[in-house]
Amino acid sequence: MNDVLCGLAVNAALPSVLVDRLIAVADAGIAADLVCRADLSHAQVLELASRVEESAVWLAYAGRLTVADVDPVAQPRVALALLDERAGRSEWARVLAADPVVERREKLAACSALPPDVVETLAADSDVRVVAELALWTTPEAAARLAGHPHAEVRRAVAANEATPPAVLAALLTGEGLSPARWCLVCDREETPFVHVPQCPRLGCDLLPGASCDGSHESTVHDMQQMALRNPATPTEAVVSFVDHPSLLLRWALAARPDLPSQVCGQLATDPHPGVRADLAENPAIDDALIRVLASDRDHDVRRGLAHNPHVPLDVLTHLAGAAKIGATLLPRIAAASPDEVKELAQSPNPAARMLLAQRRDLPPAIRDALAADPDAKVVKSIAPHPGLSEAQLRAMLDRHGVRVLAKVAVNPDATPALLEDLARHEPSVQKALREVARHRNATAPALLACLADKQARPIAARHPALPPPVILELLTDTDWQVVQAAAANPSLPLAVMSDLLPQL
Repeated sequence: MNDVLCGLAVNAALPSVLVDRLIAVADAGIAADLVCRADLSHAQVLELASRVEESAVWLAYAGRLTVADVDPVAQPRVALALLDERAGRSEWARVLAADPVVERREKLAACSALPPDVVETLAADSDVRVVAELALWTTPEAAARLAGHPHAEVRRAVAANEATPPAVLAALLTGEGLSPARWCLVCDREETPFVHVPQCPRLGCDLLPGASCDGSHESTVHDMQQMALRNPATPTEAVVSFVDHPSLLLRWALAARPDLPSQVCGQLATDPHPGVRADLAENPAIDDALIRVLASDRDHDVRRGLAHNPHVPLDVLTHLAGAAKIGATLLPRIAAASPDEVKELAQSPNPAARMLLAQRRDLPPAIRDALAADPDAKVVKSIAPHPGLSEAQLRAMLDRHGVRVLAKVAVNPDATPALLEDLARHEPSVQKALREVARHRNATAPALLACLADKQARPIAARHPALPPPVILELLTDTDWQVVQAAAANPSLPLAVMSDLLPQL
């Protein structure tokens, strides 16, 4: 891969005439960057698509190629991309449904809005992978028919399809009204009973670890039940009986459903596995009483899940704030806090609660300023990136808390050029702060030169348009390929240099 040319491919300042020269020498790596350019003309799109096949698929997905540009026989992958985007022609689907390459028929089966006759053809395909892919994405009517397919793998896909009718999903869970499946991927190739060991010594074996069949296709049936439990279209009354199922994975899938009755939630709250309780804790279906029960759970993940619940009461969240180790995250309940609740949190004696509030970026100026002057470094670290803070306020944070808040001050969109220069030269240096300075829109040449001394900040600084052109030229020969690409992508790279870097046609 030519790192310089890959960098030029994404350089926003590269003129159209040089884009032409770059397309003429493009390989797959360069093409992957070129397709992201919004300024490609239609002629350039066609030239790039004809030169690198992979780019034609990417361009089709990006809407840069039309049906008039594509031959479905010569370019089946591109035709499939347009069909996948509902931009292809029905006759293409009919041609591709008979394609001898299984992977293409499988890709076609995943496309939506297929003609009914094509759906019927794919539903009768000789390869179960094609039928299963169709079952995963098809219409309610086709999914209902495929629920009775003799292969369990197809039924598993139907259970995952959110368009499958609720009554059909319920039948897949219980088995009522459906004749038993006759095959699965395990008994297709192995004599039963068979259990696939996790460390299978056979080369090319693609059975999943633990896949098993004793004639009842048990591992596939288990997967089908798990898909149905995770499917929001499955009726509530069909899933509640799994609350005490011996399978951990099935109980775990149940715990995340937002339609659970309170009695089922109460049973899951006592589940022996903390993963089940953690997913339940984050579930908006649980009521206030159960939230308070889970708040005293001894497992860290349960308490953290509860903190992410959008309905957690503020007093519970304040209690959890210090113990759950939530980190720098804007929690749903904090984001939805009313103006009165915002005032209450800002005045909380618990610094962890003030820290959570400080993650918001829409605070009233008075509350923002009060948090900026907070005596706790964690609170100040959270509020430091908030827009609207003055240079004096940001410098006061640094004076009080030093390196603990340095990187977050550098993130602030209103940090001035002078402040960024001081942050870049700070002793001791803070690597994360240097990376933030290097990507800041207000960074100056002196600040960026200081960032270049850090290995991780160097490629970020190399792309910044405020970097002096002579320095950019030096970076084109750097030993780090990331730095070279970034320098070549720098829009301040002189036009004459861009031209010299490209092969002459």
